[in-house]
Amino acid sequence: MNRTFDICVVGGGLAGLSAALRAGQLGLHAVVLEQSPDERYLCNSRMSSCVFHLAATNVLSPPEELERAVTAATQGRAHPALAKALAANAERAVRWLQQQGVRFIRGGAAPYHNFVVAPPATHKDGPFDIAGRGGDVLLRTLEAALVQAGGEVRRGTAVRALRVEGGRCTGVEAEQGGQPAGVSARAVVIADGGFQANPELLTKFGITPDASRMVQRNAGSGRGDGLRMAAAAGARLSDMLGFYGHLMCRDALARDRLWPYPWLDLVAGAGMAVGPDGRRFADEGCGGVYLSNRVAALPDPAGAVAIFDQAIWDGPGAAFLNPPNPRLLDHGGTVHRAGTIEALARLAGLPADALADEVTRHNAALAAGRLDTLQPPRSAAPLAPMPIASAPFYAVPVAAGITHTMGGIAIDEHARAAHQDGSVFEGLYAAGSATGGVEGGEHAGYVGGLVKACVTGLLAAEHVAGHPA
Repeated sequence: MNRTFDICVVGGGLAGLSAALRAGQLGLHAVVLEQSPDERYLCNSRMSSCVFHLAATNVLSPPEELERAVTAATQGRAHPALAKALAANAERAVRWLQQQGVRFIRGGAAPYHNFVVAPPATHKDGPFDIAGRGGDVLLRTLEAALVQAGGEVRRGTAVRALRVEGGRCTGVEAEQGGQPAGVSARAVVIADGGFQANPELLTKFGITPDASRMVQRNAGSGRGDGLRMAAAAGARLSDMLGFYGHLMCRDALARDRLWPYPWLDLVAGAGMAVGPDGRRFADEGCGGVYLSNRVAALPDPAGAVAIFDQAIWDGPGAAFLNPPNPRLLDHGGTVHRAGTIEALARLAGLPADALADEVTRHNAALAAGRLDTLQPPRSAAPLAPMPIASAPFYAVPVAAGITHTMGGIAIDEHARAAHQDGSVFEGLYAAGSATGGVEGGEHAGYVGGLVKACVTGLLAAEHVAGHPA
């Protein structure tokens, strides 16, 4: 394949298909190059639970409210113009998807669960229980619309490098069926996801010292190829720290049925997370994304233990989607239970004196309203602490589960990439999890990967076509 297109999209997830389809609707000839040869290729979008929100806020909220939510979630570190663009186009993105035939339902009691792709994914039988649901339906719907609009999807095509002439991106070099292939294009959109499945990059960018001890809570297809190609061509990268993920049962390292659910964020947030020394090491109140990042940074990213009691197990432990109580037990996950903290420590392989001391300190600080006296201090929101006082007591060995990285190619409000000096990299765009600049780094919460994917895909296509939003 050596052909010329108006726009060449690298990656066939939500961001890539949104960019290609929107380009086709605006009269451009678009091609999507997807590395997998499979008809229903695995990617994070296909495996997603498909809840569309922006910083845990209803996308029907006024843009000003959405922008404030993004700013708050990222502690003011998000690229201002990009945050504004996401807020301004969040509702438009879901309405556009509806126009393509994507159906949404309300998926839960939370106000931001009002746009869940139907039929919803349940993952009851593990991560690959996705056919005919959620993300699988979403991607097949968009691909059919793309073909109807005159676009193409080339499976089994691995992009190896960008073509750059005079500082402008003019296409890509690829391999198809083991043979060299090239595409010339007015613009290239990199939308191949993050680098969560690339152990070398995870270590290089300081996310973890040992990626082999992290649960790959993802499709395994995001290896940072687009990031590598863009950097090699001189594109600017954003802050690379941080990933979106959850605390998983340590057994998920070997058992697929224990991911992507249940996660242990809520029980660790209400109770505590301790290291092998029986001591706390992070502020559990900051939420599961933050806590997962802190676990990933430990010398052993699978060396922490969640500690809680019966009241937490019956409360937060039984709440939300596919909760650990009872799913963790039903699927054979390790759950230690004992009548005293000392006995629990012995079962979990923790120093009994240290763990008992931490629990005592936790309960005393909570009773006195002085969580700031703990070491490290802990927050009361977004995850509120509860006493660890109601026997029996529980310990679950946990590991950091990574869904996608939050750093990547730096883009502006039109999804345009930049050169190292900050100038616009003509002809090069990026969308979805291949990009960075909006999440705010390792301390930030989740902004909303699906809305980000769709919006940045639309913005890229519209700018290439000369119809910026």
